[in-house]
Amino acid sequence: MSKILIIEDDEIVANIYRNKLRVEGFEVESAADGEAGLALARQIRPDAILLDLMLPKITGIELMRMLRAEPDFARTPFIVFSNTYLTNIVQEAWKAGATKCLSKANCTPKHVIEAVRASLAAVTGAAAAPAPAPVSAPPAASSDEALEAELRRELLAGLPATVAGLRAAHQQLVKATEPAGQTQILLEMYRRTHALTGNAGLAGLKVLANFADAFEALLKELAEKPAHLNPSTLRTVAGGIDLLHLLTTKGGGEAAGDPGSAPILVVDDEAISRRAVNHALEKARLKAVSAEKPLTALQLVRERRYELIFLDVDMPEMNGYELCARLRELPAYRQTPVVFVTALNDLAARAQSTMSGGNDFIAKPFLFIELAVKALLHLQRARLAAAK
Repeated sequence: MSKILIIEDDEIVANIYRNKLRVEGFEVESAADGEAGLALARQIRPDAILLDLMLPKITGIELMRMLRAEPDFARTPFIVFSNTYLTNIVQEAWKAGATKCLSKANCTPKHVIEAVRASLAAVTGAAAAPAPAPVSAPPAASSDEALEAELRRELLAGLPATVAGLRAAHQQLVKATEPAGQTQILLEMYRRTHALTGNAGLAGLKVLANFADAFEALLKELAEKPAHLNPSTLRTVAGGIDLLHLLTTKGGGEAAGDPGSAPILVVDDEAISRRAVNHALEKARLKAVSAEKPLTALQLVRERRYELIFLDVDMPEMNGYELCARLRELPAYRQTPVVFVTALNDLAARAQSTMSGGNDFIAKPFLFIELAVKALLHLQRARLAAAK
């Protein structure tokens, strides 16, 4: 019987994986932080380790580096849970010795079982045959569906409290003036959202899980770079919390669907700025059509219906405010979200963006993950409104 060690600080996630692995015939031990996980790994010498990268006391990456340096763990499979948007951390995980990286937002117990079997088979060279199930056991698909339904009910019941906690933390963040205090608040918000991502993924709430995945990455980056806290990023964080609240009232928001195919238009006369916006959108698996000139943009919107538009302010022919006003004259674009991407970040600029019909703004230079979150929250909000 293969022995599996789970190192995961989220008790709900750890319990689910532990129970599913035991049903599949594995012997399972678990630890709730990196320090305890390191000690337990050395004690029991597991055949494979399931590891969250974001652990208290010792991070998952640090733990892998330490164990990989020991002969007993040179070939041990490390299956790690990662964030889709934190690509630098995922790259560090591969360098530290990860065998497989799974996105927590899109990971189900079935995916974990398959990854464990495949990783063990690669080490032993044997086929990864499933353990025989008890004769009285229900079909696996039925069991998984029942588990998802139960998790969904529990998660949605607890989501209002999670959102309330995030909102209270955001209010503290707005008032905080010292970088150390801001970082502490952001890390706490990140931990709450990190847990939400994993739980939503397990519950099959893909819309909620995928947005939480992006939102936690933004909070993590702001915690590491508090100098980027400004009216734009604070507004984006507040908007993210508002969307989580909306998803709470919409049963997780599954009616909104995957925004990956949503048509997006980017209008900016500077090639570098257009590339930056498109790169940020690609982080969220979104694609955009770009226009250099406002008149070209007006032609494009008559040929196709776009769900989201990003506008620069200072452009030839007409500025972004004028272009937005022209868009609002078109029946198909009276409700379309319009986000200004501008170096102007004062109250006058924000007021003018609203008066011209804009929904939001993001300040240059922006964090790529902030623009990705901004795009997702406006797309999902508009789709949920249309799904009424």
